[in-house]
Amino acid sequence: MEGAHQPWARGQSPTGSERRKLSFHPVGDWAPPRAHEQPIGAFEVSKWKRIVQVGIAVVYCLLAAGVVFGFAALKPVLVEQGVYRDKCTQQELDDGVWVCYEQELRLNLMFTVAAVSTNVCALPVGTILDRYGPRVAGIIGCVFLTLGALSMAFAADLPFDGYIPGYLFLALGGPFVFISSFQLSNTFPKHSGLILALLTGAFDTSSAVFLLYRLIYQGTNGSFTIKKFFLVYLIVPALLLVAQIFVMPAQSYETIGELVKQAEDPAQDEHDSDTEIEDDARREEVRTARRRHRESVVSETRTLLGKSGDKQAKDEEEKAKQSGVWGALHGRTALQQIMTPWFVLITLFTVVQMTRINYFVATIRTQYTELLHSPTAAVQVNDFFDVALPLGGVIAVPFIGLVLDHTSTPFVLGLLVVMATTIGALGVIPEMWAAYANICLFVIYRPLYYTAVSDYSAKVFGFATFGKVYGLIICLAGLFNFSQAGLDALTHRVFGNDPVPANVILLCAALVVGVALVGFVGRKSYTMHRESLEEEAEGAEEVLIPGADEEEVERPHGHRGYGTA
Repeated sequence: MEGAHQPWARGQSPTGSERRKLSFHPVGDWAPPRAHEQPIGAFEVSKWKRIVQVGIAVVYCLLAAGVVFGFAALKPVLVEQGVYRDKCTQQELDDGVWVCYEQELRLNLMFTVAAVSTNVCALPVGTILDRYGPRVAGIIGCVFLTLGALSMAFAADLPFDGYIPGYLFLALGGPFVFISSFQLSNTFPKHSGLILALLTGAFDTSSAVFLLYRLIYQGTNGSFTIKKFFLVYLIVPALLLVAQIFVMPAQSYETIGELVKQAEDPAQDEHDSDTEIEDDARREEVRTARRRHRESVVSETRTLLGKSGDKQAKDEEEKAKQSGVWGALHGRTALQQIMTPWFVLITLFTVVQMTRINYFVATIRTQYTELLHSPTAAVQVNDFFDVALPLGGVIAVPFIGLVLDHTSTPFVLGLLVVMATTIGALGVIPEMWAAYANICLFVIYRPLYYTAVSDYSAKVFGFATFGKVYGLIICLAGLFNFSQAGLDALTHRVFGNDPVPANVILLCAALVVGVALVGFVGRKSYTMHRESLEEEAEGAEEVLIPGADEEEVERPHGHRGYGTA
């Protein structure tokens, strides 16, 4: 419904980039042309089949979309199973440390590579979705998940390190499974928000897969080994493959915009092939049949939307005005947008925050072992985090929707900065209450942060370039996550395993960048609002005050008869 707020909706001509259709393709036009198969309308598929498709998507997102982010729950099992224990020195083995320095670096590298690849993978996923459709993307995800599970299961038997590539393949499979399911929100446009919330909640909750495994591992006294678990996990990509082939759609469902365009375009009644029909009566009969079909599409579209297009557009326009920054860079090319402070500041903010989030997930137990000076207390904190992380993602969904829909973008960014600063402060307090408060705030902050960045990108940069610009932000932030290895080295070698200095560095960096971002966006929002009021004032027509004499007002030098407002 973005067209309701665009310049050409008010009579101006769209630029080249504004004419482009919303695309998953984030990097331009270097890929082969899109497949000829057209998106399908939801009304062409039975209601029950669409319900089944959404249900299946929620289940496989729950089991596969973001399992690698449950690393904090899997890491203790890997340590107990002796993964990378051969990297320890003899002195560390003699001291009986829970995890040694080189072993910690290797395990954290597993998660770092997975986190980076998950973000960078968004680039090819979008291209494949545009070119080949969600079924092919889903099948590719199945292949990656299978390779990952096999590599993790037989890593100990391989002549090379199979854990890092195995975890990498699991991470690559997630985006193909998750992103390809977004189009299912169009199965029921009236409930698209609910469907996206279910899919997002399933993604956040998928980190609980490794938590469930750890509980089973502990309940069986370690007999349910990593090899057994990942061999069982092969059932997931197998069932996903069956669902993609026999149940899930080969092509994406049409968006609301595509449905409305199809329903309201009378030009579809006439085709170029009509010239081949010599009989005028027969030609008119064919066109009449097409018109009737189009009219039926109109009826089906209204049923799907649940309310008129005008009402939908009005609702979206209210949300756009509420944001305060809607359309700031709409209509510009991606390169022009990238060269502005709007892009630079949100990218720096995303880089710092994503690094903080993933570093905390990878090192929570190690950090609190040193901070609380108690391995037992650190285990309790780790166990609480393993449960709170997936649960917080689900709880935060309605809260996030309310915040983004009913507050301005500067307010949302300010809220993120305040929450991030509070998390950073709590993270350096050596008390159990601070640890639990830190985790509670963190698990709410994480999904809010990711959603707010995409929301900011859509409102500021627009959907015409969304894939490129947002994809670049996430890609750069993901690549910068390799700096976690440097933070690990600083913590172990320079700061004597004390996590406080590294956390303070990240806290200060986030605060400086966050304040700069909020200040810039707030000032621009105020400027845009003032300019909008000035445009409305200049475009307002003069209206006679009731009882005023029109001839007196209109006569030359009629200042003695003020009668307009």
